[in-house]
Order: sequence, then structure tokens, then C-alpha cells
Amino acid sequence: MTDPVAPSAIPLATAAAAPAATGLEPTTALSVENILWVRHWNEHLFSFAISRPASFRFRSGEFVMIGLPGPKGKPLLRAYSIASPAYSDELEFLSIAVEDGPLTSQLRHVQAGDQIYLGRKPTGTLVSDALLPGRRLFLISTGTGLAPFLSVARDPDIYDQFQEIVIVHSVRRVADLAYRTELEAAFADDPLIGEQAQDQLGYVPTVTREDFHTTGRIDALVASGKLFVPPLTGGREFDPAEDRIMLCGSMAMIKDFAGFLDGLGFTEGSNAAPGHYVIERAFVG
Repeated sequence: MTDPVAPSAIPLATAAAAPAATGLEPTTALSVENILWVRHWNEHLFSFAISRPASFRFRSGEFVMIGLPGPKGKPLLRAYSIASPAYSDELEFLSIAVEDGPLTSQLRHVQAGDQIYLGRKPTGTLVSDALLPGRRLFLISTGTGLAPFLSVARDPDIYDQFQEIVIVHSVRRVADLAYRTELEAAFADDPLIGEQAQDQLGYVPTVTREDFHTTGRIDALVASGKLFVPPLTGGREFDPAEDRIMLCGSMAMIKDFAGFLDGLGFTEGSNAAPGHYVIERAFVG
């Protein structure tokens, strides 16, 4: 199955592009990297990759600060989850373009060869270290919350830690299903995890405002049992004895889902005290 719209055919917004960021200077907290490529999924959703410093280390699922020059040249920074696997030579990100967003209104216009600021210290709780051992791992996301799970699902270690990994991605429109082709193929072309992912990785995309083979909010799929249909094995409900869950996306989804899981006897994990599920508190407050 192919993407509904070819990313290369998506035009940029008609608003004037900001001048390319060049001549940036590194600081003690920030390095200066190059944009390697940009892929526009639709008119407001895009991915891009930047160069990776040799000293930059991160765990799959972590985030880092990136940015461009702001007013008076001061770096304008925002936290972005890293979408690329930890072994990649480049750092990949997924972003939505907010028309009046101080950073994304500029970031949407970057091109290969432009420069960008990169924080030197990645961090985060959407990591396997913050979870107790389990059998099934559900990576539940809305919108650009998919990004950290693209990293987690391409980590070879995750396939040794869990028997089944399921990426659940909810969006409003079919065209918002970034990486759909790659996920439907279970990263078959990936030289490190392609073979394992064919047997262990599941993908459940759902669309809330257009016709699609799976529609509705994630909580509705859970309540109806549709989230747990074959080829997934095990029970047709979440079980703290064997299921582990990562949540990333809208604050409303995370708050509601975390409350639901708490009611089932799940406990939230952290780097200091692993649990049954994790969220990225740096994003939700």
C-alpha cells in the first residue's frame, strides 16, 4: 500500500520563506549541524534529518533541543523527539508546521545545506529502561507523537526485550499518516531489525475524520477490543502482568489514557523507578 499523496509532490506554504540559517556559532550547550534532507508529507507535516556529531549519544525514545536563530540572533529552541534509531549516522525529526509558531514557521522552510542548532544533552522517559519487563509493548501515539516510537521500533534491543511490539498511530486525515508505507512493511528494508520486525512488529493506524479501514479514537479501539485482534496474540484487553505501554501525543490523550491505565492497576514508570507505562512529562507538564 502506498502513501495517499507523494511527499515530493507537496508544495510548501505560500508564505514567504525565512532566510536560510547560515553562519551559526556553537555554544557550550549547542552544536551547529547541517540539514541533510527534508521530506514533506503534506501541507503541514514534514520530516527532516540533520548531521550527527560523533560525540552525540542517546537512547531510543529520547528528545533533544533543536532550533534556529530567533529575535536579535538568540537561539529559538524547542524540544523534539528523535525519530531515527540510536545507531543511525543522522538525526531525524518529525514536525508539524504551525503558521504562527515562532520556530516551526521557520523550520518548515529549511532545505538541505541549511544550518540548525542541536542541544548536546538528549534526555527523556520514553525509553525501555523506564519499563518493567513484559511480553507485549504498545507504542500509542497521536499526530507527531509518533516520532519517538519510530526510534524505539528500530532499536534491535527492543525485539529481545518484548515478544510483540505494536505501534498505534491516530490522526485526523489519511494524509497525516507519516511513515505509513515503512510501517506497513514493518521496516522490511532495515538491515538490523527488518527480519525480526516482520515477526514481532504490528502497526495499527486509525483516522478520526476521514474514511479509512480503521477509524475512531484509540480509546474506542481499546474498548471494543479491535486493538487486540490477530496477528496480535494474548488477551483482548490491557493486562499489567504482561503489557507495557508508552504514550506520546496530545496532552488530552495522554491524561485520559494515563488515568485509564491507573484504574487498571498499571503504574507509571520513570528512569529511577521502572513501571508498567511511561509518558514524556517534559511535554505534558
